[in-house]
Order: sequence, then structure tokens, then C-alpha cells
Amino acid sequence: MKNFRFTISYDGTRFFGWEHQPDKEMTIQGKIETVLSKMTDKEITLIGAGRTDAGVHAEAMTANAFLDTELSPEEVKNYLNRYLPDDICITDCVIAGDRFHSRYNTLGKTYRYTCLTGEVKPIFDRKYVYYTPEVPNLDEMRKAAGYLIGEHDFASFCSNPRMKKSTVRTVDRINIERKDNYFIFTFHGNGFLQHMVRILTGTLLEVGYGVRSAESIPELIEAKNRSLAGFTAPAQGLCMIKVDYH
Repeated sequence: MKNFRFTISYDGTRFFGWEHQPDKEMTIQGKIETVLSKMTDKEITLIGAGRTDAGVHAEAMTANAFLDTELSPEEVKNYLNRYLPDDICITDCVIAGDRFHSRYNTLGKTYRYTCLTGEVKPIFDRKYVYYTPEVPNLDEMRKAAGYLIGEHDFASFCSNPRMKKSTVRTVDRINIERKDNYFIFTFHGNGFLQHMVRILTGTLLEVGYGVRSAESIPELIEAKNRSLAGFTAPAQGLCMIKVDYH
């Protein structure tokens, strides 16, 4: 048995998220496990670095699985890409150490959220951006983002009210850039709660729209109350960019 480490790119538009679900065939994990099981003639469990939601994309998700096969990593990659649907691609496959675990060994993650503003709604990239006709104030959003940097209890930005584990996370980078009519939010941290990046984005956009002030963010963090934070930005604008390991 060898521990194979995969880097995976996918368009999440038509999938019910990453995580395998017994009652839903269309998941990223489920599709890859099905092909690996066919390849090895054994039931395979694929461990992902995270659980992207329905409609969320990934440029470089990391996953690993123990496989009993004589195929080389390149042959395994080619087999997967031959039988996986066109919206999932294995971009890299290597042998990892037996102790490597895609989720437990994660040091940090980078996510990107893309908004398109202006009077003309998108046609060709509508599945990969959140379209909003109103143009937000970039300087105010950047000011608000500064209050979010650091180690905080992000309970106000978690959509799971029954979260039993700690909601304390460290966000060490939030970059917001404007390129023509696109606003690109880049988040890096040691981990993110359920819908956290999308709620952070929605909250920052509300600051940009003047719905709330940048100076209100510390009080919002302190409240630890999801109902006080901004809207959950739609899934299609979110993409997992990178997972950090030693």
C-alpha cells in the first residue's frame, strides 16, 4: 500500500461540493473515489484537505489515498484523467510518506473570491464570479479587512450554529484588488469555518456599499453572533487556490 498525494483542479458548478454523500452521486470526492475503486478493484477512501461547498471551485485542492497498485504516480494520474469528467482534473500525483494526511497536516489555505461589478451582467464567466451592479468602495473595504487580520473568534462568520469545536482562527492576509470591473478578494489563514470566506466577503461588500462602517468590525467580531454579520456571498465566486504544507 502506497500513500498517493493528489493535486486536483475542478469546476464545482454542477457538484454538491467536495464531500462524499451517500444520497448524492455528484460530489468531487465521490467521483474520484469511484474511478480509484475501479482502477484497484477495491473500495477507496480519498482524504481531502477541506470540504468545499456546492458550487465552489478549486485550482489546487490536495487529497491523498492509500492504494494497492503497481502503477506509477504518472500512470495513476493518467488513468484518473482518462475516466474523470471534464470538470475534474488531477494536475499532480506523487508518492507521499505514510504519515502524510491531507487534512491534519495542513498549515494554511488560500481562497480567492471574485466579484464583477457594473451595468452589464456577465455571460461567459457568470459561473465563476458574483455579479453585483453596485460598485463598492475599495478603500473602505481594505480598512475593514485590517480589523479582521489576526487571531480572532470568528463565530460571527460561521454558518454552523451548532459548531462544537473552537471557532478561533488566524487570518494573516486579506488582499482586495480592483482590476477594471473585477474586485478580487484573497484570503489566507490557518483554517476557515463553514461558509466563513463567503460571509467575510459579504460583510466586506456591505462595508463597501455603505451598509455598515469599517469601524464596526471589531464589535461584530466580539459579538460572536452570525446574524449580525453580512450576507453569505454566492458560491460560484469562490475558488480554493492553494493548501500549505511543510
